[in-house]
Amino acid sequence: MMPFGGMAARVERDRLRAEGLGQHHNAIKYLNQDYEALKQQCIESGSLFRDPQFPAGPTALGFKELGPHSSKTRGVEWKRPSELVDDPQFIVGGATRTDICQGALGDCWLLAAIGSLTLNEELLHRVVPHGQSFQEDYAGIFHFQIWQFGEWVDVVVDDLLPTKDGELLFVHSAECTEFWSALLEKAYAKLNGCYESLSGGSTTEGFEDFTGGVAEMYDLKRPPRNMVHIIRKALERGSLLGCSIDITSAFDMEAVTFKKLVKGHAYSVTAFRDVNYRGQQEQLIRIRNPWGQVEWTGAWSDGSSEWNNIDPDEREELQLKMEDGEFWMSFRDFMREFSRLEICNLTPDALTKDELSRWHTQVFEGTWRRGSTAGGCRNHPATFWINPQFKIKLLEEDDDPGDDEVACSFLVALMQKHRRRERRVGGDMHTIGFAVYEVPEEAQGMQNVHLKKDFFLRNQSRARSETFINLREVSNQIRLPPGEYIVVPSTFEPHKEADFVLRVFTEKQSDTAELDEEVSADLADEEEITEDDIEDSFKNMFQQLAGEDMEINVFELRTILNRVIARHKDLKTDGFSLDSCRNMVNLMDKDGSARLGLVEFQILWNKIRSWLTIYRQYDLDKSGTMSSYEMRMALESAGFKLNNKLHQVVVARYADSDMGVDFDNFVCCLLKLETMFRFFRSMDPDGTGTAVMNLSEWLLLTMCG
Repeated sequence: MMPFGGMAARVERDRLRAEGLGQHHNAIKYLNQDYEALKQQCIESGSLFRDPQFPAGPTALGFKELGPHSSKTRGVEWKRPSELVDDPQFIVGGATRTDICQGALGDCWLLAAIGSLTLNEELLHRVVPHGQSFQEDYAGIFHFQIWQFGEWVDVVVDDLLPTKDGELLFVHSAECTEFWSALLEKAYAKLNGCYESLSGGSTTEGFEDFTGGVAEMYDLKRPPRNMVHIIRKALERGSLLGCSIDITSAFDMEAVTFKKLVKGHAYSVTAFRDVNYRGQQEQLIRIRNPWGQVEWTGAWSDGSSEWNNIDPDEREELQLKMEDGEFWMSFRDFMREFSRLEICNLTPDALTKDELSRWHTQVFEGTWRRGSTAGGCRNHPATFWINPQFKIKLLEEDDDPGDDEVACSFLVALMQKHRRRERRVGGDMHTIGFAVYEVPEEAQGMQNVHLKKDFFLRNQSRARSETFINLREVSNQIRLPPGEYIVVPSTFEPHKEADFVLRVFTEKQSDTAELDEEVSADLADEEEITEDDIEDSFKNMFQQLAGEDMEINVFELRTILNRVIARHKDLKTDGFSLDSCRNMVNLMDKDGSARLGLVEFQILWNKIRSWLTIYRQYDLDKSGTMSSYEMRMALESAGFKLNNKLHQVVVARYADSDMGVDFDNFVCCLLKLETMFRFFRSMDPDGTGTAVMNLSEWLLLTMCG
């Protein structure tokens, strides 16, 4: 269970977010490091900044291929730029694509994204703030702003960079005195735990983290008819574009083709032009290799004969330096040679519309937790329904649907959080996806209630992610008729734990909300019975333990309950604990004696007997124990409606390591819930939903609980 302090901190964080914390103009200070304050401290003390949160050393490099015992890290020295060159510069002549040359790290996907970023100065300076220098007020400290899972964070780094034989080990600039790109790579490594965590990935990941936008992927072997239009519009709008050639086996990785293209390698698309070639229009596309070398040698490559047959002025404008990593090729060759195109847009509808308009966006944070909200995909009907659920109400159709069908466009993007950090401990990306269901007409407009298993058994999905895949994000653009829809994000297999962000972009204004139960309890009035209503056999059993005063304490209650429950051979239980029995006494003890009389015990036993009926009903496989998923339904049958967060707490507290709940834990959970609900209602007699208590009452509640 989350400690009270942690819960208070989260409430405060939610309040600050509502006031704009996490937006670009008010970025979150990563690890609470304040760039301006730290820089000022260094200037005043005359020292250069050393980052205690990401110290220069083996752990910052990696854990396996770049681990302490790897030959790749042998001889690595951490040096400041002033130790490498006489006159280090942050940026020389503006940030350009040639500032990004790949080093000994497989993060071409990231460098391709950084390379595209340099084409849009406004975007670049959102990530690389102005005013940083190795001359004016230099203190060995720099900062960058990076989008992470729905929020902008300001990341501080020192300028100690890993070197080998006097040269930067990782990203470097072709202009060897320039260091902004190496420092940005370091900031990104810090966010993800170490440099090695950046190895391997999709360019869309870098695109999104530098823009806060949303990415889409195109299979160039099955392209849309208007692929040229899509690329042109994306470049015009300052979108980031990346392309790659699929590999068919591990042997293909970074294999160089006959015409010097690299398989499994991320390139940037940097321009698209039409030229007049021998009296006809030729479409050319410009590509950049982050290595800064190894270029296409086919038609329209550097120095190829095709350039002799176009207008000299045009040739002068378009031709590039030899072997700078950037080259032109015909669009036909591009489509033939490359397999995949990735585009990240701040306004995704710019891909298909001439006029600039913005999507309406909603961002939700969610969690998959084993036993409570990690249900797996639709192949697991027993648990699929427990996944988080989000409702989208689409009321207005698109202005220009492009066909006769009345439809609403929306884009769903599901992103798993912080998985690169997990690599150090053997974790990695989960396989994720989502399904979209239509809310039945008779249920539309009803309260936002989490849908149960029967709904998903009876209804087919109307749309879904194209595939479940182990990428950080899956996204799909979907068109459906106006109505209400449910998006269910999930991992492929159940029981996989992760945090996620679900972003929903709709062309028209829409209502979007998470489906969750409103917390409530249907508590029966306190039972009124007298000793005359109690059977003699029950009285005799009670008297044997209680003695003449006919009252039992916590220890005696434990003995009598375990004796009774042992008679039920169909139940798996290790018996009631003293803590459980204390909770029962707290609930039933009306006179404050910390003991139970015969009538109080009879009422308690009646509760337990009714809960036993529910337990047996939801122990569907008659195993004598109940799964945490069955428990969720059983609690509702007992009158308790809990939201996802509370179900997570219940599972963490009452389920065993196999997500099973035995009878004594089931009873303890129900007792705890009833006690807490009754206490709250006693503090909120008018039913306002808010209780006010003094310190004494708070301590009474928590100490008794």
